[in-house]
Amino acid sequence: MRQKLLLMALLSLFSSTALAAEQGASRTSAIVMFLVFIAGTMVITWWAAKRTQTTSDFYTAGGGLTGFQNGLAIAGDYLSAASFLGIAGMVYVSGFDGMIYATGFLFGWPVVMFLIAERLRNLGRYNFADVTSYRLKQKPMRILAASASLLIIALYLIAQMVGAGKLIVLLFGLNYNAAVVIVGALMMIYVAFGGMTATTWVQIIKAVLMLFGATLMSGLVLAAFNWDIDEILTRAVATHPDGLKILAPGSQVSANPLNALSLGIALAFGTAGLPHILMRFFTVADAKEARKSVIWASSFIGYFYLLTFIIGFGAIVMLVQHPEYFVRGPDGSFNMLKDLIGGTNMVAVHLANAVGGNLLLGFLAAVTFATIVAVVAGLALAGAAAISHDLYANVFAKGQASEKNQMRISRISTIVLGVLAILLGIIFENQNVAFMVGLAFAIAASANFPVLVLSISWRGCTTRGATIGGFLGLVVATGWVILSSTVWVDVFGFAQPITPFPNPGILSIPLAFAAIWLFSVLDNSAQAKKEREGFDAVTVRSQTGIGAASASQH
Repeated sequence: MRQKLLLMALLSLFSSTALAAEQGASRTSAIVMFLVFIAGTMVITWWAAKRTQTTSDFYTAGGGLTGFQNGLAIAGDYLSAASFLGIAGMVYVSGFDGMIYATGFLFGWPVVMFLIAERLRNLGRYNFADVTSYRLKQKPMRILAASASLLIIALYLIAQMVGAGKLIVLLFGLNYNAAVVIVGALMMIYVAFGGMTATTWVQIIKAVLMLFGATLMSGLVLAAFNWDIDEILTRAVATHPDGLKILAPGSQVSANPLNALSLGIALAFGTAGLPHILMRFFTVADAKEARKSVIWASSFIGYFYLLTFIIGFGAIVMLVQHPEYFVRGPDGSFNMLKDLIGGTNMVAVHLANAVGGNLLLGFLAAVTFATIVAVVAGLALAGAAAISHDLYANVFAKGQASEKNQMRISRISTIVLGVLAILLGIIFENQNVAFMVGLAFAIAASANFPVLVLSISWRGCTTRGATIGGFLGLVVATGWVILSSTVWVDVFGFAQPITPFPNPGILSIPLAFAAIWLFSVLDNSAQAKKEREGFDAVTVRSQTGIGAASASQH
């Protein structure tokens, strides 16, 4: 195993170096840091592979992480490249309104902390499907959980792989297809060999690098303005084409209030339904550490989003002083919003070069790569758990699968997901995939969140209600987005959308809750009666932890 691992690692290293040379990449510092990151994480994976012997090791790192470690890993898993590059770009374009996404992402964490985290850890073993099927029927609940999870993971993977390819082309000068293959191959190595232990440490390293890089960039920006945020805002207003409007939040909301509300709901409740995030709460010893994980993760994520605010406003002032970052007309003029090389998602990258030169640019490029690989690895692990633990072990094998077979299926699933991610990344290269992350949050909020919350907090919830409501939320959320302008018009090319606005949360989430309630209330079967009687046992265990697996049993 170690020889194969080292061979694959060396192939990745040599191929990336050779391709960079072939493409004539001049950013030596970026390439060097990129290779150092790969080499370091390969050592971690080799170390983790020796400690990954059981399904508990593979899915939950043996349940031995501290709340602080897990909080850092959650931040590393949650803060994608879109969080860093995308939100900084949105602030650069629309000012204060650019923080609407960050606010929505951050608001989801109190929901997780107060409604989900401790109960999840007390009731589950490997993933959130263990919780929803605790008193409800195993087969339908695991099929629902696996269906929603795999769709969410596929959407996330496509967005991440396409983003990875585009960013690495810009940052390193690699061929797009080669970039996608490298990301997919590294993800397969981390997950298939090292499982949750390797994935966790990749995420922790990435979180530390990202927090350090963003702090350093923000410090350099503030230092350029004598540590005076008022001066940054004053000069940003004077520089930006929209003037004072960038300090007046509301333009995105006033343009379509229902869509903005719908987006906010999906972002807030979607976090509590993302399978790769929920899976992290089973890596700690008990509910107390799960709660600490959320507190630490919220602190790191909130701090990071404050930094993107400084980076975005600082970029408004500082980038226009560097015409070389823009595509200029014959007379040398440019539009700061439309002519930035690489588009507005490259705002943070250009700013890093402006304030820190090639060294900071190379570091940021390596952090961006680490970000993509960490998020993709977390997604692949959650997908492998859905296939191996939910579908194979508990649906097809009916709980009789051996640990050896589960581990084998998990590793095969990881390879299949990796190959699929690479193929989808190549197929969707020229498609607008920005809607896919939003759709993933909408499905998580519409299918997973209602079922998860009601199964542990409402006595009346039954398998029939949860299954119908969950699938209804999944189908409505997916169908709504397909018929909206983001897909029906932008992707399929039709003249007019069928749905009035792109985000489905305002309809699909209440509909899922209502359907679970209605079909549960109407369910008078013997199975439903038994499920209602089992609610007291769920409540006691979820609130007290009595009977929950310890770290050694986990």
